[in-house]
Amino acid sequence: MNTDGDHAQRTEQAAFVYELTLADLQGVVRVRARRTGAGRVETLLLPLATTAPVVVFALFRGLLPVAVVTGAVLGLGAGVLGVVRSRRGMARRLHAVWASYGQCRTVVDDRGAATTGETMSYTADWKLFTHYAETPDLFVLLGGPRASCLAAVPKRGAEEPADIDRLRAILDANLRRI
Repeated sequence: MNTDGDHAQRTEQAAFVYELTLADLQGVVRVRARRTGAGRVETLLLPLATTAPVVVFALFRGLLPVAVVTGAVLGLGAGVLGVVRSRRGMARRLHAVWASYGQCRTVVDDRGAATTGETMSYTADWKLFTHYAETPDLFVLLGGPRASCLAAVPKRGAEEPADIDRLRAILDANLRRI
């Protein structure tokens, strides 16, 4: 029995060297907000929570329709502003944590991903993640029913151009693309 071909497939890997930037983490937060159920709920909840009470109050008080509409628009605007500020704050907090890790090297294969930074290292099995999304600049790995586990691999960190295609193939084999 010849297992050399199987062994070659199992050991195919992609390597990336990068330092996560604030823009990378803003992209991660954006992907989570747009492509996961939890992110979409968070996006809708705050505007709804600021608009509905204003409208209900205005209607119960019998205010003029123009006052109801004005209140709804102001409540919606406040909610949208809150969502934007919340996402920026989340990205800044993630960046504050990741910045201390410095330059990272991530090696991905069919078993998972191993990342080594200047001050840390970790290994993540594919069971940790359930989905992934690809943007023009990033691969974003998402895990858990509420996308509570996040990882990012910037494409600019590919050690060779073929690593991007290899990573895409590995992710397609192990995770569901969203």
